[in-house]
Amino acid sequence: MSRRVLRVAADGSGDFRTVQEAIDAVPQSNRVRTVIQVAPGFYREAVYVPKTKNLITLAASQPETTILSWDNTATRINHHQSSRVIGTGTFGCGSTIVEGEDFIAENITFENSAPQGSGQAVAIRVTADRCAFYNCRFLGWQDTLYLHYGKQYLRDCYIEGSVDFIFGNATALLEHCHIHCKSAGFITAQSRKSSQEPTGYVFLRCIITGTGSSSYSYLGRPWGPFGRVVLAYTWIDCCIKPVGWHNWDKPENERNACFYEYRCFGPGCCLSNRVTWARELLDEEAEQFLLHSFIDPDPERPWLVQRMAVKLPISA
Repeated sequence: MSRRVLRVAADGSGDFRTVQEAIDAVPQSNRVRTVIQVAPGFYREAVYVPKTKNLITLAASQPETTILSWDNTATRINHHQSSRVIGTGTFGCGSTIVEGEDFIAENITFENSAPQGSGQAVAIRVTADRCAFYNCRFLGWQDTLYLHYGKQYLRDCYIEGSVDFIFGNATALLEHCHIHCKSAGFITAQSRKSSQEPTGYVFLRCIITGTGSSSYSYLGRPWGPFGRVVLAYTWIDCCIKPVGWHNWDKPENERNACFYEYRCFGPGCCLSNRVTWARELLDEEAEQFLLHSFIDPDPERPWLVQRMAVKLPISA
């Protein structure tokens, strides 16, 4: 399989000093898998992958040592080093914004470094189909991970935040991920708008942790009236309130929101105390959510398998 490799190093030892410079060098309407190898370092820059640049992979050796960080918020205009306005509002404030399809990130930390209390401060917005993240970290407080649109797969990732820190209307499977609740709030705010939409979030074999305190966070609330979230085989810490889910102060959401658990465990798994409008799935109901087919339903176009096959190690 043909591919192109670009190297980024802040000390000047690579082809580029910044990640954005490497992305800018990818041709418009790119049709070749382009791997941008990022050397360890703290990259204080806003990163934008436009919709005209598909098939980009960001790859590093360890997420703890390779950090993309910016501090824009929904209420503040912030500028990129190249004088490009990153934008305002929740949609425009992502430290990293991905709009190019078939994007992959491996061993990268995506951070919004705005302090607690800054309001919406997105670490990454993904508005693209067929995107995958392997062993990445997503750091922030409110609205950390904006899975806005498309199909996304996250495996072995760490996601932290407080309020609505995994949100949007993508179709996403999060497998073997670690979700950490930093303070009172809501883990998810999925925005499915009708029962006909195939969107939703599935947390499969994940763990949910907190600060050691009890009962201060919810599993989620419906940003859209048909918001859909499934937790399966997931360990839940005592930080989760016994009621589990919140209706966003709209009783009418209780008629359509689809909040399900399946064979979860841990001190925060209290099905008998959950809100009456959320429930445990039956075995036959759970099947559709327990396989990669939830995000890759077409056996003739197994994009997830193809993407996993092109993962590259970082050169020594």
